[in-house]
Amino acid sequence: MRLLITGGLGFIGSNFILHAMQKYPKIKITNIDAQLEGSNIKNLQSLKNKSNYRYVKGNITNQKLIKKLVSQTDIVFNFAAESHVDRSIINPKPFINSNVYGTYVILEAVKKFNKKLIQISTDEVFGSLKHESASESFPLKPSSPYAASKAAAEHLVNSYYATYATDVIISRCTNNYGPRQFPEKLIPKTIILATRNKKIPIYGNGKNIRDWIFVFDHCEALCKILEKGKSGESYNISASNEISNIIIVKKILELLGKPFSLIKFVKDRPGHDYRYSLNSSKLYKKTNWKPSVSLEKGLEHTINWYLKNRDWWNKLSTKKFGRIN
Repeated sequence: MRLLITGGLGFIGSNFILHAMQKYPKIKITNIDAQLEGSNIKNLQSLKNKSNYRYVKGNITNQKLIKKLVSQTDIVFNFAAESHVDRSIINPKPFINSNVYGTYVILEAVKKFNKKLIQISTDEVFGSLKHESASESFPLKPSSPYAASKAAAEHLVNSYYATYATDVIISRCTNNYGPRQFPEKLIPKTIILATRNKKIPIYGNGKNIRDWIFVFDHCEALCKILEKGKSGESYNISASNEISNIIIVKKILELLGKPFSLIKFVKDRPGHDYRYSLNSSKLYKKTNWKPSVSLEKGLEHTINWYLKNRDWWNKLSTKKFGRIN
């Protein structure tokens, strides 16, 4: 089996590559990544001399390169995306370029060479939900430019299935956490700022709710979708760990032995969704996948990883430690 992973130097992409290499010993993986915001070449240093792993520096908007790489593979996992909501509010253009046009370029190549695409999407395409959990059939109602670009990509993917019978699957996951996550995200930012005894800024009153999943569980869910997923379908991935931002930060501070006085509430961001929530019963039923890592164990593992891998984040720009997502 030959996989083309886009955005494989990012948080989820790199963890998926490591997971897949271990799960499928005979697999061959090509990783294309442009090394933009959120990518880190250190994430996959352990694979540098592996004969069944190849890294190509490049952008998914490069049609010639994508056609060449897709022609040499069996299945494409499209992790590549601009993904930070705050940056999408400041400047939406890179998000449209990467998340929409980049997906189009991949779809064209997949269609041309009759390959399979698994498009990695997000729970944010459904927008803010008051009480219910979104099933796969829920209408898309994105709030931020980032979420809108991911929703647009989903519509493109579905249109290629309907119009050209292209072999495509969409996966949507809730908030991931774990090793190798870029410091602009809530959990690593909190860990790093707390270890430096610096203030941890939280938007509004901190009561916005997210459903958290350990990245290893997400990777295993994607393997189940690879093995048992049906073309033209979408699958939600969640671990039923709905918790407010303020509580997750307090849990981290408690595990680190740091005072809650480090928390600093700041002005809320525009269009800040209150709650995301996914219903993953379809995935459970069709693939028998279930999350295996509890929030408590996952947080402990994540904190230990960041404490043991200070060189991974220590030299990153201090501007990454601004407001919390």
